[in-house]
Amino acid sequence: MHKTINNLISIQNELKSSSEKDIYPKIIAVSKTFPLDSIQPLIDYGHCHFGENKVQEAVNKWSDIKTQNNDIKLHMIGRLQTNKVKYVVSLFDYIHSLDNIKLAEKISVEQKRINKNLKIFIQVNIGNESQKSGIELTHLTNFYNKCVDELKLNIVGLMCIPPQNNPETYFINMQKLNKTLNLNELSMGMSADYLVAAKYGSTFVRVGSKIFGERD
Repeated sequence: MHKTINNLISIQNELKSSSEKDIYPKIIAVSKTFPLDSIQPLIDYGHCHFGENKVQEAVNKWSDIKTQNNDIKLHMIGRLQTNKVKYVVSLFDYIHSLDNIKLAEKISVEQKRINKNLKIFIQVNIGNESQKSGIELTHLTNFYNKCVDELKLNIVGLMCIPPQNNPETYFINMQKLNKTLNLNELSMGMSADYLVAAKYGSTFVRVGSKIFGERD
């Protein structure tokens, strides 16, 4: 069995064993920068959720695969520029990084143009860090309402990349925010902290290096 499959199964088992309610998050295999021959064993195994953060790389890598395999769900997990929206809406199934109103408006227009409805996460700057993207907490409710009521976006949940120190505190806050907005999905947790994120209601964890190994 390929090492990536063994790594995936190991993470799945960790999440299952740490779950008290037999409910645990889906694993997004973050395949950015990795070639297709590293990804193909997971596809053949039946894994469906993959994450990319570079639009052109994703288009080159996944266009043919998605045409052949309807089960693949592609997640845009990186910063998204408005001039790349048409490619993302066409190829991807989820966007995890909605972080400004111009981007929301562009997604809305493009979705209407091709009659597609992606599942979208609002990125929250949960640690109020100037170097990170995301909607500030004080603006979150108004931003969410505008996206849903005016732009008719399918906002399914919130996403965050918390400060490295004590992420647990921020995961707790994210869980509360998600419940306040009555959202069902929560995207948080990466290779270093996915078990902690799962403890606080994450429904999608984004794991790269622990599946594929370290990037060059």
